Amino acid sequence: MDCAVYREGKRLHYDAEPPDLCAALASVTKPEDFVWIGMHEPSYEEMTEVAKDFSLHRLAVEDAVQDHQRPKLERFSDDSLFLVLKTLWYVEEHSAVETGQIAIFLGHNYVITARHGEGADLRETRRGLEDHTEVLDRGPFAVVYSVCDRVVDEYEVIADELENQVDGIDSEVFSGKGRVIEHATASDSNPIPQGSYEQRIYHLKREMAEFRRAVGPLRDPLLKFAQGQVPGVSREAEAFFRDVADHAVRVYERVESMDSLLSSAHDALMARISVQQNNDMRKISAWVAIAAVPTMIAGIYGMNFNNMPELNWEYGYPACLSVMAAACLTLYRLFKHSGWL
Repeated sequence: MDCAVYREGKRLHYDAEPPDLCAALASVTKPEDFVWIGMHEPSYEEMTEVAKDFSLHRLAVEDAVQDHQRPKLERFSDDSLFLVLKTLWYVEEHSAVETGQIAIFLGHNYVITARHGEGADLRETRRGLEDHTEVLDRGPFAVVYSVCDRVVDEYEVIADELENQVDGIDSEVFSGKGRVIEHATASDSNPIPQGSYEQRIYHLKREMAEFRRAVGPLRDPLLKFAQGQVPGVSREAEAFFRDVADHAVRVYERVESMDSLLSSAHDALMARISVQQNNDMRKISAWVAIAAVPTMIAGIYGMNFNNMPELNWEYGYPACLSVMAAACLTLYRLFKHSGWL
């Protein structure tokens, strides 16, 4: 937990717990002063203690503790907002996207952030704001903007990682080279886990779905900030929120495009598999037809009837073998010419 009182964009040296900070804030008369309390994976008891001092809504506190909420913006009173964002980070070892959550309680003189997971470390965001007092001097909405900007910037990083993987699969599937019903291997240029193309495409589509659940619902809250639908946001701040909202929309469009590309790659892959299976069946059928001729001849002469012709012929055995060889060679050349072999 990191707690601080900010006055004119500068951090006051006041070492105290949240209740003492509230008491200190009550004695501050300047309207631009505010408290910023940052918490990482708080328990319900810890959130309840903070909620008592800032009169936070019980339902919002429950949502802040549970890290599987949908991105949303809710107003519980005239001067109290509750914002939920989903954080994303990329795990290189598993080539997977992990999700977390940031819950933000916003009032006219306080900001409370409750972060779950490893994504969007707000300590760096706080240090960056404290180095730019002209931004932090704008009050609690400057903190909200900085947090949203940090989260959306990480979305773009994740989108770049996934786009590289999608392009790799797309180029492999549409290249038309080699067989597709085989196991693919991971490489430096294509860091996708081992498995068939279908498994790799399914893996990426699942990551896309997780990505979409994080970015899609966030667009509406950001647009509300950008369009002045949230009281307390200045005209100057609206321009900054518009920039973040534009980035979020752009990332969402990239996710939709990648998902559509994966669907096309999957359809093309299924078509290639069908063609490959047909080719395999034609080859099998051709070899079965070639093998059927000597099998049929050998079966006829293996019946051992007394009055069968050529049984006592001196050249019967070599003649039979010659007929078998000639028939097999003729069928082989016919199938080869037709493309079956």
